[in-house]
Amino acid sequence: MKDILQELEDRREAARLGGGQRRIDAQHARGKLTARERIELLLDEGSFEEFDMFVAHRCTDFGMQAERPWGDGVVTGWGTVNGRLVYVFSQDFTVFGGSLSETHAQKICKIMDMAVQNGAPVIGINDSGGARIQEGVASLAGYADVFQRNVMASGVIPQISLIMGPCAGGAVYSPAMTDFIFMVRDTSYMFVTGPDVVKTVTNEIVTAEELGGARTHTSKSSVADGAFENDVEALAETRRLIDFLPLSNREKPPVRPFFDDPARLEPSLDTLIPENPNQPYDMKELILKVADEGDFFEIQKDFAGNIITGFIRLEGSTVGVVANQPMVLAGCLDIDSSRKAARFVRFCDAFEIPILTFVDVPGFLPGTGQEYGGVIKHGAKLLFAYGEATVPKVTVITRKAYGGAYDVMSSKHLRGDFNYAWPTAEIAVMGAKGAVEILYRNELDDPDKIAARTKEYEARFANPFVAAEKGFIDEVIMPHSTRRRVARAFASLRGKKLTNPWKKHDNIPL
Repeated sequence: MKDILQELEDRREAARLGGGQRRIDAQHARGKLTARERIELLLDEGSFEEFDMFVAHRCTDFGMQAERPWGDGVVTGWGTVNGRLVYVFSQDFTVFGGSLSETHAQKICKIMDMAVQNGAPVIGINDSGGARIQEGVASLAGYADVFQRNVMASGVIPQISLIMGPCAGGAVYSPAMTDFIFMVRDTSYMFVTGPDVVKTVTNEIVTAEELGGARTHTSKSSVADGAFENDVEALAETRRLIDFLPLSNREKPPVRPFFDDPARLEPSLDTLIPENPNQPYDMKELILKVADEGDFFEIQKDFAGNIITGFIRLEGSTVGVVANQPMVLAGCLDIDSSRKAARFVRFCDAFEIPILTFVDVPGFLPGTGQEYGGVIKHGAKLLFAYGEATVPKVTVITRKAYGGAYDVMSSKHLRGDFNYAWPTAEIAVMGAKGAVEILYRNELDDPDKIAARTKEYEARFANPFVAAEKGFIDEVIMPHSTRRRVARAFASLRGKKLTNPWKKHDNIPL
């Protein structure tokens, strides 16, 4: 009996070493953790339960039968994050460069199936050279099996991808279909075709970092939602994100203990809006002052800065925040900000996370670049996302809400539940100057008359009261009471039930 137990322990020890100590040392030399070290940091201590430790590949071509390491380049299983169940797979770069084989894919598919069945998030840690060439089409079939599960799990369980090394070719499409992608600066990259292929086909000379590094995907392409300095920080922030999310669409988001008075007043908000209507201010100040303990987890911070998305808590419950940022492009909506916010709103709606919208939007960004790029269709994505969302929706207009952008930003007309405005709000078809130039174009030669007309228009329309008269604004509130009013609004909506007409699925303007 002792011999059998010792053999089991010896096999386990061999499996834990992956590709061997030399390759583990090489991984550390690159500033990267091993697959198992990453899982240990991600999950609660001692909570990891591994599956398929002794799985080995079945390939016999190219002399592959001579090397059959246990685990086949991926560590899979389940554990807990702050006591809540999650499933995880972590690719092991020390074994065949983390390349995906038929059995490697089967291990991933097994835990994804279990995650959907048992209603728990899947976290994928990607560090792979791509498909295992020796297995040919079998490895491609493995990728497709994983992709299909990504599709089926979408909107059912949260899916999070951590890119902690190379992720190239077909491998990028699995993370692309997940809800959140985090990368590590300088050690991770994603691209469909690498620098060598790019050079051959287009004659462009580009490095892997420039083509698909963390900075590229967080600030230019919007593929990634966040970038961190190292593996440790990325894993810690992933734990923080999971704390905001429900385990599945069958459950409500978690409620955490809170130590912040829901009725807290913030007198400083009464002076947040500058006297000059063209002067910007930082919308993040408002978000932080409304949130429990000033805690805000921002999503896609480095992309489309004219809109802010992320998670806060109110009375311990998760709330998704979408807010125009006057500090960037005056808070205008454009192609990038519309896409960014639409995806975030749809995620929140899929997982029953209430949505809080702060509005200061002068309109859509004008210009041929925007029109040629399809701002009409991209703007419609955000409109569509808000319109189909059935979760509790609370909107606060702080300053400008002009034209179609007023409609798009979770207006009453898109089934907003509570629509508040500060006294500084200006709700109109357009700004006073543009409106007067159209309405009184025959008086443009007289500057005094135009100035008077502008002042008259501002007095009549540059306020929230016309909209309030029509019931489009439920209440004009004092800025300092925003946290109290918003918290009470969401508390009153906890029992909200709203369903859309039956359909196979909608046809959002992609």
